[in-house]
Amino acid sequence: MLPADSEVDLTPLADCGRCQFQVSLLATGHCKPGDRCVAADSGRQIDRFFKTNPGIAPEFSQDPFWERRAIAARYLPTNKLEPLLSDPDEAVRRVLAYRVPLEWLALLRKDSDREVRITVADRMPEHELELMADDPDYLVRVYVARRLPRGRLFRLAADPDSEVRRIVATRIPRVSLGLMAHDAEVEIRRIVAQRMEVDDLAMLSQDPDWTVRYEVALRADADLLRQMLADPEPDVNQTARQRLETLSQTCAHDD
Repeated sequence: MLPADSEVDLTPLADCGRCQFQVSLLATGHCKPGDRCVAADSGRQIDRFFKTNPGIAPEFSQDPFWERRAIAARYLPTNKLEPLLSDPDEAVRRVLAYRVPLEWLALLRKDSDREVRITVADRMPEHELELMADDPDYLVRVYVARRLPRGRLFRLAADPDSEVRRIVATRIPRVSLGLMAHDAEVEIRRIVAQRMEVDDLAMLSQDPDWTVRYEVALRADADLLRQMLADPEPDVNQTARQRLETLSQTCAHDD
């Protein structure tokens, strides 16, 4: 009996008698039926074949079987990758997105496949990344928001997706956080209140959500805290009062 964690490839053995490598590779042990075989309809066997014989990969870059092309693309020399940029199968183009030189990535930034574009957004040089800020898929824009230079994030501050805006709120320069002070999501406004310059907190002191006002009270200066003593939420006005007392004691001690 095989161990429980053993993996068995049940793909039928390819016919070695019809294979072009019967005399060369099979005879020298560089391929093996059921294990390292480029003719089998098994991704595992094909990958093992190219791992042993990477120099043969270019011969299969235009193979009719998409998986054979995709696996061959992993082993192709860089100078052989360009013809596959327009391959009809997304699995092939996904491999290219990981492997092509950075200067080629712009050719894939509008690929029809989301996974290809995500990889492009993850690898593209920062100075070109803004070209993908309008991608129709939110997850691509998430990757853009994580990597875009902080000073260019303002264009994503009003993104339609809240996850993109949340990332922007955690990264955008503090002086630009006013752009997000009226965001529709409470969580994002809380982040803004936690990061915003103290001098700008007044624009959030009347926020409709008390948890945002509470974050303001935790950081506000004395003038704003006095205004917040009348806040209708007990946790907010109590925090404002306690902080005012602390600030007063600190000032008295400094004097």
